[in-house]
Amino acid sequence: MKHTLKSIIRNFKSIKGNSLAEFATTTALMATLAATAAPKLSEMSEGTKAEKSRNEIDKIIKQGGQHYQDTADSEGRGRFPNQTKFNVAVGGGDYNNHGGSATDLAAAKTASAGHTANIMRDLGLGDTDGWQNYDDNHDNDWVSVFGGDVDGGTIRTDAGEWSGLFGDEELGSTFQDGHYAYTVVAGGGTGSDVYPPVLYVVDIENAVDFNNVIEP
Repeated sequence: MKHTLKSIIRNFKSIKGNSLAEFATTTALMATLAATAAPKLSEMSEGTKAEKSRNEIDKIIKQGGQHYQDTADSEGRGRFPNQTKFNVAVGGGDYNNHGGSATDLAAAKTASAGHTANIMRDLGLGDTDGWQNYDDNHDNDWVSVFGGDVDGGTIRTDAGEWSGLFGDEELGSTFQDGHYAYTVVAGGGTGSDVYPPVLYVVDIENAVDFNNVIEP
């Protein structure tokens, strides 16, 4: 009987020890899995998506600004990617300065002001709530930065010089309905009356919240 009790106690201790070891191993494994999965889960959060979108819009703006400086040195006038000249708009219709006469310059400024007003509307800086999603007709004002299909609507896809600025790598929005688009208000004038073009970049997930602008 005494031998039997000792055997039971010994077996009980053995089982208890194995359970603790298994528990410790399982806990360590769960901690490792949690540490590994946390960054992936974080990437899927809305806040992280928003931060990534803003960072990439900033990158596009910086590359556009660098392109402007480079072309100012090489061409005599700075222009943004895909502008044929500094006084030719990108998106927004025919908002260009077609000549040097006072009449042409005044018309170009009026057209550029109309383009700017459309952009302000889209960004919620005018009399409307702005471009909260891509279910209105914005294709006349905005052009895809890197090209590709856009769910919910169609925008022009003139990737052109942008791709080369990023080593032919495309920056893609992490939002399901996101896509990077841009528009350029034409510059114009001559001599002391010259004024530069203006570049706007947005994520069409919500252009009101995700946008940036550069005016040299």
